[in-house]
Amino acid sequence: MAKTTKEIINNIVWKACDTFRGTLDSTQYKDYILTMLFVKYLSDFYREKLELLHKKYNNNQDRIAKAIKLEKFILDDKCTFEYLLTQKESSELGQVINKVLEKIQEDNLEKLEGIFRSIDFNNEIHLGNTKQRNAILKHLLEDFADEKLDLRPSMLAGEDVIGDAYEYLIAHFASDAGKKGGEFFTPSHISTLLAQLVGAKDGDRIYDPACGSGSLLIKAAKEIGNNNFALFGQEKNGQTQTFSKMNMFLHEINEADIRLGDTLRNPLHLDNDHLMKFDIVVANPPFSLDKWGVMIWRMIYIGVLIMVFPLNQKAIMPLSCICYLALIQRALWA
Repeated sequence: MAKTTKEIINNIVWKACDTFRGTLDSTQYKDYILTMLFVKYLSDFYREKLELLHKKYNNNQDRIAKAIKLEKFILDDKCTFEYLLTQKESSELGQVINKVLEKIQEDNLEKLEGIFRSIDFNNEIHLGNTKQRNAILKHLLEDFADEKLDLRPSMLAGEDVIGDAYEYLIAHFASDAGKKGGEFFTPSHISTLLAQLVGAKDGDRIYDPACGSGSLLIKAAKEIGNNNFALFGQEKNGQTQTFSKMNMFLHEINEADIRLGDTLRNPLHLDNDHLMKFDIVVANPPFSLDKWGVMIWRMIYIGVLIMVFPLNQKAIMPLSCICYLALIQRALWA
């Protein structure tokens, strides 16, 4: 059987977008599409792990039950994509999907806590009344049930196939969103260039204070060439933060620490009540945002200058630092 390529995933998932076109714009239906792709990945990943354990332990249920608990994700029998497909004729399909997502979170709290917090498949405002909503969600499940969309690890053409497809889709959604798309996605050519410029090394701790969907962090990590790195990020938008967490898992980066919050007003990565230190910091901040806390940072900037240049002392600063401070000043008082 042919391997699943990025092109196959893109074509099938992009076709699934037709289910929503005319009902929602892409800034809204992207949440449903990307979430369902992640659920399909979880389901196929778990199904293959279960099949392998059945072969390994000759269908010994006790040994299989113990071994499956050590896997990356755990799915109840009624939390798989296959189960959702059997429920596609349900009169309350949106509610069924929501309950499955909630159960997946509960069973995988350490890794998936909050990952489905911002999505509602039973949203009447977005998806219409019960009849219309059920029809849309039924078509969505059928689109993702395409036999070519086999996301089992052994059926993928490469280890980054799903992750790369996911980023491709995010890029398309960002393009459709126009200016607002820059708030959750850094174009691939820019993130690649930044990743090469910072040159992360083996063992580095890499941080992005405005990580969006996580593409820049992933690009920086991939430059290292192995898995000996640690990724940290913070994102203000709840849905975008969940995209970032999903993106990490789909790229087989399972220990990334991606937190939800406003980094400027409330940085969450602390070490003994002090800001955590990192080897590499990358960022493409959403410069188009208003009310991002400019007055606070103007005061901090002035305070830093006073500490560096006491008013009653002479001080010498390298030209590079002067240029850097000038750039910051221009940004703060633009």
